[in-house]
Amino acid sequence: MPVRPESENFVPVVSLKEIVDRSFAGRYGVPAINVFNDLTLEAVLAGAVAAQSPVIVQTSVKTVKSIGVEVLGALWRAETRDIPVPVALHLDHCPDRAVVTACLENGWNSVLFDASELPVEENQRQTVEVVAEARRYGAHVEGEIESITGVEDGHGSDEESARQTLDVQLRFLEATGVDVFAPAIGNAHGSYKTAPVLDAQRISDIVVRHPVPIALHGGSGLSDDQFRDLIARGCAKVNISTALKELYMGSTLAFLEEAREAGKWDPPSLFRSVRGDVIDMTIGYAETFGSAGKAW
Repeated sequence: MPVRPESENFVPVVSLKEIVDRSFAGRYGVPAINVFNDLTLEAVLAGAVAAQSPVIVQTSVKTVKSIGVEVLGALWRAETRDIPVPVALHLDHCPDRAVVTACLENGWNSVLFDASELPVEENQRQTVEVVAEARRYGAHVEGEIESITGVEDGHGSDEESARQTLDVQLRFLEATGVDVFAPAIGNAHGSYKTAPVLDAQRISDIVVRHPVPIALHGGSGLSDDQFRDLIARGCAKVNISTALKELYMGSTLAFLEEAREAGKWDPPSLFRSVRGDVIDMTIGYAETFGSAGKAW
């Protein structure tokens, strides 16, 4: 369980907007890490506590459906009770309005309504509705009008979508009032096979005209210099998904290979080993993004 010293003032679960507005103003990035079971949820939170960093815990639609929205919501509430760092629960890349509603009803305080496969006008119309729905729950919304390249958890495409003009992006932001915006800048979901060529100027152009916290998708595999440059331009929320999946599977495989060699099969030892690696990963990202020590 995360360390929760009796002497500390506990910080309740806070809104996504409170977390990203602070990181946007301070030009540091907050890790937004996609978890997929109870172990990764607990370990990411423990890593944030160890780093004294805010963290955004993300769940994919696939994870919500595989675990169940009520069970996952109950796990979140149990793990974050009296947690001493700022945390928020975010639904990642969801095109399904029914899943958005179910998550809002069960404690998610942030959603990415991903209608990027629709025409911009229809995306904008529905996003306005989702923002209004989220506000009734005191929740916040991330918007996206350009699909991020790559398939993740069964959602997305390997074909790069057309990039919209700055004027189209600004009209979307003004009409919808989304709290976070995710533009495509040459980033991609999954593992990069070659070093990505990023159009970081797109972030600067948006932020100058419409100061809004930017979400950086496809963060797994970017260099520290790329992270720092993009964060300085306004990327206040940095998504990490593939890196955790690869770490989890690789750590598990390495432990099992050693267990087979030794002829010792002890699942709790496996869980402790993987948990430690996930905690270390979370701390590492908090330090790289500049969010370590930024808990309040």
